[in-house]
Amino acid sequence: MKKIIVAIDGPSGSGKSTVAKRLAGRLGYMYIDTGAMYRAVALQAKRDNIDINDSASLIRLCESVRLEFVPDNGGLRTILNGEDVSEAIRTPEMSMAASDISARKEVRQALLSLQRRMGENGGVVLEGRDVGTVIFPNAEAKFFLDASLEERGKRRYKELAAKGMDVTLEQTIEDVRKRDINDSSREIAPLKMADDAVLVDSTNIGVEEVVEKMIEVVQDKIGR
Repeated sequence: MKKIIVAIDGPSGSGKSTVAKRLAGRLGYMYIDTGAMYRAVALQAKRDNIDINDSASLIRLCESVRLEFVPDNGGLRTILNGEDVSEAIRTPEMSMAASDISARKEVRQALLSLQRRMGENGGVVLEGRDVGTVIFPNAEAKFFLDASLEERGKRRYKELAAKGMDVTLEQTIEDVRKRDINDSSREIAPLKMADDAVLVDSTNIGVEEVVEKMIEVVQDKIGR
């Protein structure tokens, strides 16, 4: 049976990571979180005190940084220069920093090559914000996973609170709103739904129902 490229795009808090992991597990595919790459670069830039408007420094950073992904219980651990930063990159600060740094052309070009190499042979489920529009515009199966702002804010708040972070629901919803604006208004690879993507609204349905909807589409694509 042929293995295809599955692209899942969508805004923050829509459930992309959870759904992509489950879908990859069901299909026996590799799961790739493109957003984790930008978060990791943003974290290293912060540690090195690099101004994101300093193009030369960003290029040097992207050329020197080592990114690896290690399978872990159906997901991936993000390894930055030999250090597991899977938790460090998931803070609200890194979320906004990743949104800012992902708007930089030099960073996107550097990571685009890596992302394409990882998925070019198929058998992958990639999730992010420009997978179906820029990274793999010819992906056989494309989805745009969305949910209401309030619902996405609630999910993000529960996730952060469960990790013991000092956050409020109101501020988390506002952070998600700001992230939406940043991601959809940037000049380079803005967040948008591909013309041939299937829209899935997860506001009022659970993860398993979302995955089942996607499985049907993927199986149809594989069977053609």
